[in-house]
Order: sequence, then C-alpha cells, then structure tokens
Amino acid sequence: MPNDPFEVLKVWRRSRKEAVRRHLRLRGCRDSGFHQQIADSVGSLSTNIAEDTGCHTEPGFRRFPGYAEGSAGETQSRPHIAARIGYTPPAACALLRDELRRISRMIKGLTDSLQPT
Repeated sequence: MPNDPFEVLKVWRRSRKEAVRRHLRLRGCRDSGFHQQIADSVGSLSTNIAEDTGCHTEPGFRRFPGYAEGSAGETQSRPHIAARIGYTPPAACALLRDELRRISRMIKGLTDSLQPT
C-alpha cells in the first residue's frame, strides 16, 4: 500500500526509476556540473508530479504536471549534448530519449485528464 497519493501513479514510478537510473549511470562523470544538470532536470519529473498531488486546490493540482512537462523537454535535450561531447554513447542516449518521450506522453496524459470537461 502506497504511503503517498503520488506513489500510485505509473508516471511517477516510471520517472522516479529514470531519475535513479540517470544518477547511477552518470556517477563516474568527471563533469560534475553537467551531471548535476541532468540529475536535476530528470529528478524534476517525479518531484513535480509528487508536488501535484500535494496541492489542495484544483488549479494548483493542475499546475504541476505542466511543470513536469517542461522538465521533460529540458531533460530530453540533454542526451543530445551528452552524445555530442562524448559523455555517453549515442545508442545509450537514444534509449534515454525514447524513455523520456514515453514519460513525456504519460505526463501529457495526466495533464489532459486534469483539465475541466
């Protein structure tokens, strides 16, 4: 049984899993600034979704998935840079971008489901 409401959301669980994966993959990166940028942007996905469920007003509740969508866009651009500067093999970056696109679609679905009918 989840302790917090956001833990039941598949999109939160998937984005959290990706955040952990990014941290572990980049742990040995010598460029700590770049590592931190990626860690922050991918971590923002699950964080914003969790904040969403903590809002007690409907407009506030709908606001945070939009923030998560913005974080998803930011996060999707980073693998391109990582591949170009040789931090990550292009194939690994392609897999990351694919996963981030899936998460982004899930966030969009959450956002759409929260819109008034």
